[in-house]
Amino acid sequence: MIIRRERLEDVADIRAVTAAAFSGVEHSAPPVEPDGVPGEATLVGWLREDPGWIPELSLVAEVDGQVIGHVVATRGELAGRSALGLGPVSVSPDHQRSGVGSALMHAVLDAADGLGEPVVVLLGSPDYYGRFGFVPAASIGIEAPDPAWGDYFQARPLAAYDSSLRGPFRYAAPFDRL
Repeated sequence: MIIRRERLEDVADIRAVTAAAFSGVEHSAPPVEPDGVPGEATLVGWLREDPGWIPELSLVAEVDGQVIGHVVATRGELAGRSALGLGPVSVSPDHQRSGVGSALMHAVLDAADGLGEPVVVLLGSPDYYGRFGFVPAASIGIEAPDPAWGDYFQARPLAAYDSSLRGPFRYAAPFDRL
């Protein structure tokens, strides 16, 4: 398996992998286009067109030339300062539970750290994301866009993190369209 930056020719494959990964998932975003694919697949396209898009943080997992996974982190805002929102993370159903998602997570967190980013936030399972160093965001003073998210809204401080970076987080604008 190779983890690398997304290329232009990967766009359709990323959409297909994301759609497959979120199809039938209880908490997936509802379809927003007539093709009926989960909203996460459309979201990735919207993010690509947004000023918050960071090409270095859109990564694919590839096996034998086939895209089998994708992760993206985009520029958000935390109390008026730059911070990253992570997601969606997608793995083709036939490759789930084989380490692809973990490899993508490690790669994107390492890349974000290498770019000097201070913190990454996400909405997801504390049991799963805790293994990557994520903690409930509220425990370090980061407020979720929706307080009902509770401990599912998590943060991962990186090397450039400053504990004064506290307050409300806002994802890149396309997240508001879901």
